[in-house]
Amino acid sequence: MEWITQPEAWIALATLTALEIVLGIDNIIFISIIVGRLPKEQQSKGRVIGLGLAMFTRVALLLSISWVMSLTTGLFTLLSHTFSGRDLILLGGGLFLLAKSTHEIHQSLEGAEEEGSGAASGKAFILTMLQIAVIDIVFSLDSVITAVGLAEDVQVMVIAIMISIGIMMLGAKAISDYVEAHPTIKMLALSFLILVGVTLLAEGVGFEIPKGYIYFAMTFSVAVEMLNISLRKKSAKPVHLHPTMNIDGENG
Repeated sequence: MEWITQPEAWIALATLTALEIVLGIDNIIFISIIVGRLPKEQQSKGRVIGLGLAMFTRVALLLSISWVMSLTTGLFTLLSHTFSGRDLILLGGGLFLLAKSTHEIHQSLEGAEEEGSGAASGKAFILTMLQIAVIDIVFSLDSVITAVGLAEDVQVMVIAIMISIGIMMLGAKAISDYVEAHPTIKMLALSFLILVGVTLLAEGVGFEIPKGYIYFAMTFSVAVEMLNISLRKKSAKPVHLHPTMNIDGENG
């Protein structure tokens, strides 16, 4: 606990917590969208468990950091690129995100299937949690590697992860409700996940795409769409005519 008396450790904690939240944006968007397929009474539980799995995965990877760093060791070479365990995980995660996001877009365009109840609903919940667990592993890799690069004390890293996940839990319902209430925002979010999937695939074959470009493009698109939503709400407001005026604007 010596880090408590070290100012640089507190700076690292604050910086790492902020970065963990930023790096968790794609994760929380994925969780919000996929949990939206569950029955209403299961959605809150699904979000909490999903983010809980994310925290558990990150802490577990952090505590086995020596194994995580060993994932960068080359396994085989193909087309002049040496693939490591990390590359294979990124490739798998990228393909999964592309397939899942494309499927969700198709469901949104064609109309979502009605959710079952009872045993069918229970199976859907378990399947949803499994999908979240898979993608949590992929998203957690960058998170853990970033944590190791910014902080030296494992306790600082674990606390930063727990704080960031706690903040995301508090905002998860609001984000999920807003995405579900605005189909265009949901489509943008799915498109964002496709971009993240492409980025993961590119990283898996050794081509680095700065994530700042992806986040900036998505933030700009969402900002423009929120302006459009405000404009549509303003245009949808009913026009109140003066009692002495008819619809053509003439005196009644």
